[in-house]
Amino acid sequence: MPPGLLLPTLYHHTLCPFSRKVRVVLHEKRISFTEAVQETWRHDMGFLSINPAGEVPVWLEDDGTMVADSATICDYIEDTQPEPRLIGRTAHERAEARRLAAWFDRKFFDEVTINLAGEKLNRRVVSGAAPDSRALKAGRDNIHTHMQYITWLTERRSWLAGDHLSIADIAAAAQLSLVDYSGDVPWDDYALTKEWYVRIKSRLSFRCLLRDTLPGIAPAPAYADLDF
Repeated sequence: MPPGLLLPTLYHHTLCPFSRKVRVVLHEKRISFTEAVQETWRHDMGFLSINPAGEVPVWLEDDGTMVADSATICDYIEDTQPEPRLIGRTAHERAEARRLAAWFDRKFFDEVTINLAGEKLNRRVVSGAAPDSRALKAGRDNIHTHMQYITWLTERRSWLAGDHLSIADIAAAAQLSLVDYSGDVPWDDYALTKEWYVRIKSRLSFRCLLRDTLPGIAPAPAYADLDF
């Protein structure tokens, strides 16, 4: 079929916070796309032919253009469809939005998401194994530093990186959403962080995440509650 008659495809998985980030960006930009859920722990030669790294998310356009890595995809989408802007309006704003997005993509993921959602959700889905109690303790200890940081930012700014919603907010919320699915976010201890998350959670772009479910693993009671 000639280019332009097919929708672009996002290869993703609901357990991947980076895929979640890209999904919210696409919905904020009001870009129509097809979703292909990819279980990356299975050896899928078809998917490996698209992305030899075997990782999601992957953005595949109808002309064959392939973009991998969530930060690269978000930059590509911003370049090709700049409105509404999600990576800042000035060089300073873009630098701050990217800095904070990287903080949550790397530091939050390594210290919190992988230890909580990774153990309680990913491990169970992939292998059926019980979570590692040491990892759970590390994640529950580490999350407080990040909740405090979000509180510090929201005390000083309308959104995490400045006056407007940005990729920083989306990256942070994507990570938190998975941890929230497992019921491990101490919302009651961080009122300002909870208030910020309610604003993100209430956006139409975020509803796609709140509809996600995992077979045999129910989300925490407040996961999809917009007024929790």
